[in-house]
Amino acid sequence: MSASSAPSAPREDSGRGGRERDHRWPALAVCLTASFMTLLDVSIVNVALPSIRSGLDASQGGLQWVLSGYALTFGLVLVPSGRIGDVRSRRAVFMVGLVVFTATSALAGAAQNETWLVVARLLQGMAGGILVPQVSGFIQQMFRGAERGRAFGMLGATIGVSTAIGPLLGGLLIQAFGTQDGWRWVFYVNLPIGLAALPLAHRLLPGPPEKDSDEEEGGRRRSDLDPFGVVLLGVGTVVLLLPFVQEQEWKSALKWLLVPLAALILAAFVGWERRYSREHEPLVDLRLFRERSFGLGTLLSLLYFAGFTAIFFILTLYLQNGKGYSALEAGLSIMPFALGSGAAAAVGGRIVTRVGRPLVAAGLVMVVVGLLGAALAVHLDSTSSVGWATAAPLLFAGLGSGLVIAPNQTLTLSEVPVARAGSAGGVLQTAQRIGSAAGIAAVGSVFFSRVDSRGADWSGAFQLGLLTATGLAALALVVALVDIFGGSGDPAPDGRGRGASRRRADTSSR
Repeated sequence: MSASSAPSAPREDSGRGGRERDHRWPALAVCLTASFMTLLDVSIVNVALPSIRSGLDASQGGLQWVLSGYALTFGLVLVPSGRIGDVRSRRAVFMVGLVVFTATSALAGAAQNETWLVVARLLQGMAGGILVPQVSGFIQQMFRGAERGRAFGMLGATIGVSTAIGPLLGGLLIQAFGTQDGWRWVFYVNLPIGLAALPLAHRLLPGPPEKDSDEEEGGRRRSDLDPFGVVLLGVGTVVLLLPFVQEQEWKSALKWLLVPLAALILAAFVGWERRYSREHEPLVDLRLFRERSFGLGTLLSLLYFAGFTAIFFILTLYLQNGKGYSALEAGLSIMPFALGSGAAAAVGGRIVTRVGRPLVAAGLVMVVVGLLGAALAVHLDSTSSVGWATAAPLLFAGLGSGLVIAPNQTLTLSEVPVARAGSAGGVLQTAQRIGSAAGIAAVGSVFFSRVDSRGADWSGAFQLGLLTATGLAALALVVALVDIFGGSGDPAPDGRGRGASRRRADTSSR
């Protein structure tokens, strides 16, 4: 699939199309609100775990499933739900996800025992996975050119802020409602947001585009949902994620045998998709990976989220367990990163169509420098004022992060046809979830091994974990540089390489 063959936007008629165009930015606000809720619930629960243990007398294994079960089912349904949205109606799938997410949030908040809460979290994660790929699909459908970059910039700001602000909001709620029942409001906070967003989603979000035919090139029917492909990808994703999300709970090294098993299942999925695509529309069109923008951008996202998400995990543990910070104080210490990420993401979305992949590389350099600065700050001052010492380097790293997430998403999806925007966005989000799980497992393992071997050396453990996360960000930087300088053909006049230059031109023309 070449850039020139990808449709730039859905066809709009003078009636419904004009109305949808007028509602694009309010519709985007609804999408971002839903994204904020689903991504917030990845990080907000971290600081609520002690409160859940106290309120429900939960076991360590139960707490692990409250935390990781959400991520597991979230990643499980991303690609299938994105595909259903592409084929049927993104608005209908979005609203189903929003209803289920709101209902399961209420179910989680009302939990009377550990099993109840774990089941509610599994269902809540599945609802979040239904919602998220529709958002990137809507952005592809509603926006073009520089406006698409701005929209993805706002989505990137939402991702960065929701991930980083979760511990602060969780700390505020627990302080306000008490340790015994404060954790319930971590889930109840979603109810008024979801109930307000639902009628707005029905009114503002565009319905399915009108089609003259149910067929694509080669006579393949777009309504094919590829059920066997869904099963293979789902099983492969779960088997791959399980040893990472259960890394601390499953002590035996045998758990890592699931990784090669997952590789075999996913290889079978690739083989099936190639065969299925001869006569049908597959779950994932593997031709997407022929585009450097999509293939390298997805790999970059996986590596970056592996380091990015793990930072908040170990920082929260370090401050609360190692330095005696309250949940609120720990959340406040993470705020500089959130503020920097939110501010820079909005700017990055506006300029990515002019600068291209070098903007992502510059952001990754800033992240690496900021994280190294935070490690140095902890080395120089590991007293109770360490939250102040890390504020400036975390702010700098957050500014860099804002130039990574949204611009990379814009560039990665720039050559994806609108008809496949949901499934492609699901693939990208799945890579992020796999990266997050693997990064937390890897960085957490380094962190806990230092704590255990050095008699609760929390500061040393945090520095070592932070250096590991920095290494993952550096690997993402290598991928960005490969995309910039490793393109085939003659380099573009601006030195970015033909691939990057073509992506800029393609994105700007939409």
